[in-house]
Amino acid sequence: MVYFVATPIGNLKDISLRALEVLHSSDVIFCEDTRHSLKLLNSYNIKKPLFSCHKFNEKEAACKIIAEARAGKTVAIISDAGMPVVSDPGNIVCSELKREAIEYSVIPGANAFLSALVLSAMPAERFAFIGFLPEKTGEKKQLLEKYKNLDMTLCFHSAPQDVERDICAMYSVFGDRNACAVREITKIHEEAVNFSLSEGLTGEKRGEYVILVEGAKESGNPLNILSEKEHILRYMQGGMEKMDAVKQAAKDRGISKSEMYKFSIDL
Repeated sequence: MVYFVATPIGNLKDISLRALEVLHSSDVIFCEDTRHSLKLLNSYNIKKPLFSCHKFNEKEAACKIIAEARAGKTVAIISDAGMPVVSDPGNIVCSELKREAIEYSVIPGANAFLSALVLSAMPAERFAFIGFLPEKTGEKKQLLEKYKNLDMTLCFHSAPQDVERDICAMYSVFGDRNACAVREITKIHEEAVNFSLSEGLTGEKRGEYVILVEGAKESGNPLNILSEKEHILRYMQGGMEKMDAVKQAAKDRGISKSEMYKFSIDL
C-alpha cells in the first residue's frame, strides 16, 4: 500500500496516532526534503530508508514508488509540512498510481490554509483555495482576474519575499478589500493580522503566510461584469465625457480613478 501522510505544519505534536503508526510500519518513506523530514522522524524515533520526491524529480520518484509498491512494500509519502499534493509535490505521483492501478490511501492531518481560515474569522461557509501565485506580475494578475468576481473568501499561500508584490497585484485586480495575513501557524509567534489591500501589510515579513481576502460584494450595477474598458465605453456611449465615465466606473468597481484611467487611454 502507498500512503500520503499529512505532517505537522509547525508544532511537531500536531501529528495523528495513525500517521505515526503508518510511518513506523512503512518500509520506505519519500520526502519532499529528506533533511527537513529527519527532524520530525527523529523526534519519534522513526528510522527508515528515505528518498526524495520533490517538484524537480517527481516523475522519476513516481516510477520508484510504483516499483516499491509492486515489490510488496509499504510506502509513505510526506511533504515538508501539511498535506502532500496541496501546494506541495505529490499530484504527479497520484496520477501515475491511478494510471498503473496501484492502490493508495491518505492519512489526513494538519492543513495550513484551513487553520488560517479559522484564525482569520472571515466567512467560511464557502471559500476558494488558490494557493501560490505565479512569479511574474503579469501572470499574477492574469490568474487573479479569474477569481475577482467570486463572492466567497479567497485563500492564498505566499512566501515572505513575495507578500508585498502579491498584495499589490491583488489590489490592482480586486480593488480595495478586507484581508487577513496569517503566519507561523501552531508556532510560538502565530498571528493573524487584519488589513486592507489598499493599505497593504506593514511590518517585517517573516515566515510562510496564508493571505485571506474577502470575496466580491454583490453589486446592483450590471456593468461590473464587463471588462474595465467596456465599462467606461458604455458610460461614454450614454453621453458621459470620458473623464466622468472613468470616475464613475472606478466608483462602481471600488478602485482608484488613476487605476481605471489606464483602460481609457485609447478610447
